[in-house]
Amino acid sequence: VVLKDGLRSQVSAALKEGRVTPTELCQRCLALIKSTKFLNAYITVAEETALKQAEESEERYKRGQPLGVLDGIPVAVKDNFNTAGIETTCASNMLRGYISPYNATVVQKLLDQGAVLLGKTNLDEFAMGSGSTDGVFGPVRNPWSYSRQYREKSVPKSHSEDKESDWVITGGSSGGSAAAVSSFTCFAALGSDTGGSTRNPAAHCGVVGLKPTYGLISRHGLIPLVNSMDVPGILTRCVDDAALVLGSLAGHDPKDSTTIQEDFKPFELPNLTDVSKLSIGIPKEYHAPGLSSEILALWSKAADLFKNAGAKVVEVSLPHTCYSIVCYHVLCTAEVASNMARFDGLEYGHRSAMKESTESMYAATRREGFNDVVRGRILSGNYFLLKQNYEKYFVKAQKVRRLIVNDFVKVFRSGVDILLTPTTLSDAAPYMEFIQEDNRTRSAQDDILTQAANMAGLPAINVPTVLSERGLPVGLQFIGHSFQEKQLLTVAKWFEKQVQFPVIQLEEVKGLDSGVFQHQKSASFS
Repeated sequence: VVLKDGLRSQVSAALKEGRVTPTELCQRCLALIKSTKFLNAYITVAEETALKQAEESEERYKRGQPLGVLDGIPVAVKDNFNTAGIETTCASNMLRGYISPYNATVVQKLLDQGAVLLGKTNLDEFAMGSGSTDGVFGPVRNPWSYSRQYREKSVPKSHSEDKESDWVITGGSSGGSAAAVSSFTCFAALGSDTGGSTRNPAAHCGVVGLKPTYGLISRHGLIPLVNSMDVPGILTRCVDDAALVLGSLAGHDPKDSTTIQEDFKPFELPNLTDVSKLSIGIPKEYHAPGLSSEILALWSKAADLFKNAGAKVVEVSLPHTCYSIVCYHVLCTAEVASNMARFDGLEYGHRSAMKESTESMYAATRREGFNDVVRGRILSGNYFLLKQNYEKYFVKAQKVRRLIVNDFVKVFRSGVDILLTPTTLSDAAPYMEFIQEDNRTRSAQDDILTQAANMAGLPAINVPTVLSERGLPVGLQFIGHSFQEKQLLTVAKWFEKQVQFPVIQLEEVKGLDSGVFQHQKSASFS
């Protein structure tokens, strides 16, 4: 078994047959985390607890009583999900050193299935950003920067320019989780998705990124950014694996009143052979300003792929898409301002040494604990929520959000099954180029193709499609009907099979058996 294998059919089977033990698998992943430390994908590596969990899993396999397909499978979790006994920082000074007394529901569900938690992954501070460059632990590097595919295509601008500065970003804010999955250090990872934070890094790192329907997966224990849009996201190396993890996580949670009431039945994805009954919608508004010609060409090629296979491909209109960024900015900052009020230095997290008065201690704590991006969003949000502005901004934005939701309802009622769009405007930007612009400008540009799905609470998935001319991954996004994950993932799986995305060939990683990085198509655990 190698770290590239798929979950259900390969790794899980190998564990059951005893060809590899959970401990061996865990040690291999931990060794790989060490040799890819330069990617900065992990904030905390929980080596001891992971090995202990792997041992417990091994005992269960010896007894022939594994807890399920995920038993013994190494996973990673974005550092804005609470984990009992393991630090949860949100990549912020505000929570540095904070250890939660409880597990987030999704983390608990993974552990209940026997998954091995390797550690917590890096992100933008409090998940505010689209590059994974703004956390206090430094930026995450995209594993593809060190791939043979990228190195062969990228010509250094001058001989003196060191290789150090030509690496590209992972996208964000779940960049650590995407890099962890992409560099084979784990088989699946949790991210969060508020405006595209799982799908954007998935596209840049060449992995599958699923944002489920709002309310399908519990948010309990996910440190909130925007309560009405946040969804735990799933990052894997193939669509089958995403379906598998979704099956373990979805369903009602009494601790989250926004989850669905009924139980969720896990499903195995069928192999779709006939797409002739499908209607694929191409929203014309997603031909957004800044969309690279390369991605535009790929998008039409994908539409042709469906058409030639017999599907009905129709152009559709989502007329309020152009207002979604402005609308999102108002709603997001307003909810952020409300959510961040809990970090006052009294109950948990950082507390300033300022002793003059309670007010000065609050102010100093927040000034020292939050970076400029977080403070800027709190400021904007409180402005929009002022008594004299509330109707003018917040209420109006809620009305626009309803129009955006209705656009999707109309399109899906017209008989369209799935929408096909780009995930990102271009492939991953070099870090040096990316940091030239401020976080707000970048987030507004980068979220344009992903964030309407969050406004409408719809399921959406990034499927890695091809390598760009620069040798970097480019993905396309599929958006489905509410709670129709099975249909969405089935179509995504068919598409994944057609495009045969290449496996990353990492050059920089030392100390690994060469077999691990041999070119091999299957990059999944199912």
